[in-house]
Amino acid sequence: MKFHATPLTGACLVELEKRGDERGFFARMFCEREFGEAGWPISVVQLNNSVTSKAGTLRGFHYQLAPAAEIKLIRCVRGALYDVVLDLRPDSPSYGKWFGAELSAENRSMMYVPRGCAHAFLTLADETEVVYLVSEAYSPQNERGVRFDDPRFGVDWPLQPTEMSVKDQSWPDFDPDFHGVERLRGLL
Repeated sequence: MKFHATPLTGACLVELEKRGDERGFFARMFCEREFGEAGWPISVVQLNNSVTSKAGTLRGFHYQLAPAAEIKLIRCVRGALYDVVLDLRPDSPSYGKWFGAELSAENRSMMYVPRGCAHAFLTLADETEVVYLVSEAYSPQNERGVRFDDPRFGVDWPLQPTEMSVKDQSWPDFDPDFHGVERLRGLL
């Protein structure tokens, strides 16, 4: 695997190194040791799968507060999506900034989302399927979210979302107290 740092502290894009011949190819998608040695450690407790039927569907921004703050490793296995990481860690040099990249079944890239960062994606194709590894179990009492169009962050989506859950539409404007910013301190 090749690890490419992003402008966000601790976030990276992961490129698979394919080994192939006339039969096809093999590529390692995850190796706990290799991720740790590269500076992006993750222990996996959940493997999640989502399928989104329509292009233009937005999921997120989601994250969990400490002590359940989670690392995610995102891979699109069918279709395409625009994947965005939003840094909410108050002691991070990239606090309040976001980074986005296209993940697709064709490019096979993955996004590493560090603890204390919110994550969202916008589907760019119908029937988009995502598989992601998560370092912590789902914790509803620690769950928070940021609205996709919160003016505080100004995320530049490649197209206007046409579908999203009521929950994702209803997150309030960014407020450090509600969004638990102090509980994200020290996660670097």
